[in-house]
Amino acid sequence: MAKSITVEISINAPVEKVWQCWVEPAHICQWLFAQDDWECPEAHNDLRVGGRFSSTMRAKDLSSSFDFTGQYTDVQEHKIIEYTIDDGRKVQVVFSTEGDGTKIVETFEMENTHSEEQQRTGWQAILDNFKKYVESLK
Repeated sequence: MAKSITVEISINAPVEKVWQCWVEPAHICQWLFAQDDWECPEAHNDLRVGGRFSSTMRAKDLSSSFDFTGQYTDVQEHKIIEYTIDDGRKVQVVFSTEGDGTKIVETFEMENTHSEEQQRTGWQAILDNFKKYVESLK
């Protein structure tokens, strides 16, 4: 079994809003990148068990790009999303109400290219970007 990493964040927004921002392609394109010099120009999401997702992440200067793709294995609205990335790694995202806000706990299996710290930092940076985006919405 592959080693897993867990990252988490608390967001000052109700779970319904957090969920909407997490799953709708128009929102995904606003936050799914780890650094300000990257972007997500395209996202597709068929949010159901067996449904597929794909998001393109690329450097704004177009020097690098990759697609993040996979298939959903469990979807429980406002509670949990599980999927398998096309490279075979499994991911679980748990949403829970925390007072007036929402906590997200994301656990993913490590890949073998980057160090554990690089992976933790990258996935956490995306969560941080998500928080900033959701909390900026009125």
